[in-house]
Amino acid sequence: MADGGIDNVNFPIYRECLSECLMRVFERAEKAQPKSRRVKSRKNSSALVGKTEGRKHSDDGQDREPEELGDFIEFLAHEIFDALPVDLQELSYAAIQKTPDLAERYSLPLSLDVIENLVSYLSPSVSDTVTTYSLLPSTQSLNSFLAPSFQSYISAVTAPPPPYLPSSKASECEVCGRDWVPLTYHHLIPQSTHEKCLKRGWHEEWELQAVAWLCRACHSFVHRMARNEELAREWFTVEKILEREDVKDWAKWVGRIRWRKR
Repeated sequence: MADGGIDNVNFPIYRECLSECLMRVFERAEKAQPKSRRVKSRKNSSALVGKTEGRKHSDDGQDREPEELGDFIEFLAHEIFDALPVDLQELSYAAIQKTPDLAERYSLPLSLDVIENLVSYLSPSVSDTVTTYSLLPSTQSLNSFLAPSFQSYISAVTAPPPPYLPSSKASECEVCGRDWVPLTYHHLIPQSTHEKCLKRGWHEEWELQAVAWLCRACHSFVHRMARNEELAREWFTVEKILEREDVKDWAKWVGRIRWRKR
C-alpha cells in the first residue's frame, strides 16, 4: 500500500470522516455519564480517549484533553488510511469518470463484501485500538464500525465539482489574498483552448468551466506568465499556479499594496 498521510490530498478528508464517526461515539458516551461527571468532564475539556502510544486510558475515560483526542484521531486515521488500496486512497471524481470499473467497485452504498475486503487490509492494531479504548461495543463488528467512515469518504472525494455560479464568488483574491479590491473571474482553462483540450485529451469536458477569482492585477499577471495553451496544460488549478516562485514573489509584493483613504 502507498503511504497516504499528509502527502495524499485525500488523507485530511478521510480523517474528517473518521472524526465525525468517532465524535458520535464520544457524544453517546458522555451522555451516558452521570450529570455530575459530565460537568467535571467539560471543566477539564475532556476527551474520551487518550494517546495511543505509551499511555493507557483512565478507568472513566473522561480526563483527556482535546489536543490528545486530536492526536488519537490523527493516529487512528493514519493506521486505517495508509493501509487502504492505492486506488481508494487516490479516488476522485475524475478517476471514476475515466475508469468505469473503479466507479462500480466503490459505488454507494458499499456492499458488505467490499467493506469486509477493505477491513482485511488493516493491521490488527486497528481492531486492538478501538477495543482498548472502548470504541467498539461488544454487539458491533469492526466492519460496521468503520463502514460509515468509508462511505462518507467515498461520497466526499467523488462528488462532482460545483458548476460555476456567480454566488460562488470568493471574498478575496485567490492569488494575493487582498479582500479590498474588486475581483474578476479567470477561466483556469482558457476558453480559446477548450476544443483542443477535448480533442487531445488534456481535460474532460466537465473540467472546462473551472474558474478562479482574481483581482485585476493578478489576473493580468497570470496571463503574462504563460500563454493560453500553457495555462491549459500546466497551470489549470489555483494550487498549481501558486506553486510557481514568480507567482509567490508577485503575490507577496502586490499583497502589500493598499489604497490610501481620501
